[in-house]
Amino acid sequence: MPRKRKHCQRAAPPQLAAVTATGTPVVARAGSGCRMQLSRRTRSPAYFPFSFLPVDCQLHVFSFLSEVEKCTAALVCEAWSKLIRTPRLWRVADFMRLGAFQSGMDLVLVSAREFERWKEWVHQYAYHLSSRSASLLVLRASFDLGDQKTKWADFLSRFLDTVHCGELQELELNWTLTHLEPPDFYPPGTCSMTQVSLTKMDQISNFQTLLEKFIQRSPKLTRMKLPFDWSAYSVAMLTQFQQLHTLELKYFWSFKGVCPEIMQDLTKALPNLKTLILHVLVPVKDLGISYSLESRSLEYLDVSQSRGLVFCHLDLPSLRVLRIKKTVRGIILNRRTRLSLQSRWSCLYSLLRSGTPNLRVFNNQVLLPHWREQTYKELNALLLQSCYCVQHSDTWLL
Repeated sequence: MPRKRKHCQRAAPPQLAAVTATGTPVVARAGSGCRMQLSRRTRSPAYFPFSFLPVDCQLHVFSFLSEVEKCTAALVCEAWSKLIRTPRLWRVADFMRLGAFQSGMDLVLVSAREFERWKEWVHQYAYHLSSRSASLLVLRASFDLGDQKTKWADFLSRFLDTVHCGELQELELNWTLTHLEPPDFYPPGTCSMTQVSLTKMDQISNFQTLLEKFIQRSPKLTRMKLPFDWSAYSVAMLTQFQQLHTLELKYFWSFKGVCPEIMQDLTKALPNLKTLILHVLVPVKDLGISYSLESRSLEYLDVSQSRGLVFCHLDLPSLRVLRIKKTVRGIILNRRTRLSLQSRWSCLYSLLRSGTPNLRVFNNQVLLPHWREQTYKELNALLLQSCYCVQHSDTWLL
C-alpha cells in the first residue's frame, strides 16, 4: 500500500506588521498556505514626487540645467514655469557665445542681414535675462563702446540697470571690439588718424562711465579680464574693487605718458590680489623707463605678453610663479645708444633675489632651492630669454 506523503509546511511568522498611509500600524496574521491579508493596502507611487521636495532643493536641481534646458523645463507645467523664473537660477550673462566668438577670430565681417539677426539675438537675450530679474555671478561681453551707430554703451548700461549685479563675481569685458560687424562699418574717410583718435577717446570715456556703474552695483567682483587704458582715473577706479583676486589687463592703444609707479599704486591698493596678468606695449620713446611693482598678496605674475616692459623694483614677498619674456622688437640701435639704454635697467636676477624670496617657478621651470645664492646653467638660460640688462643681452636689436 503506497505511503502517504507528508506535506511540509514552512513556518510562518506569527504576525506581520504594515503601516497605512496615515501612519497607523496594521497587524495581519498569516496562516499556513494563505497569503497575508492587510486591512488597508498601500500603493507606492510610480514616479518620484519632485513637487514634494523643498523649494530650495528643486531650485538646486534646476541649477544644473543649461539655459535652453531651463526654458524647456518651464513648459512642463505652471509650477515649474514659476520656479524657472527665480532670479538665482539665471547666474550667467554670456554675450560672447555666437559667431566669431566660437571661431577664435578677433573680427569677422558679416552681411548686413546676418549682423541684424545677431543684434536681434543680443537684445532678445538681454530681455530674457531682464524679465527673469537675473541675479548674475558672471558677465561676459564684447562690444565696441565707441560705436555711435549701434550705441552698445547705452545698451550695456540699460542692461545692468534691469538685472541684479550685487553678487557679480566675474567680469570679462572687451570694450574695444564688436566681433561681428557689417561690411559698411568702416566707410571711406573714417579711418584717418584723427577719426581713430576720437573713436579711442569715446571708447575710454564710455568705459570709465561703465566702470563707475560697476563700482556702485558690483563691489564684490573677484575676477576681471578687460583691456585697460592705464589713465590715472581708470587706475583709481580699479582700486575700488577690494575683493579682486584675479586681474587680467590687456593691451589698449598705447602705454605712453604712464607714470612709472602706476602699476605699483594699483597692486598695492588691492589687498586680496593673487593673480595678475599684464599685456603692455611700451612705446619706443619710453624704452628707457622702467617700472615698479609691489604687492603683499600677489602669488602669480604673468607679463610674458608685454613688450618693452622692464622693472626697476620688485617687492613681491608672496610671489611663487613668474612668467616674463624679453621680446625683440627689431629696433636697430648703435652700440653707444644701446648701452646708454641698458645702463638704466636693473638686472632681473638681482631684482628677483631681493624682491621675490618665495619664488618657485620661473617661466614654467621649477627653480632649485639654492637659486638665490648662486645661478646655474638652466637659470642663466632663462635670464637670457627674459632680462634686458647688459649682462644678459648683447644684441643691437631691442
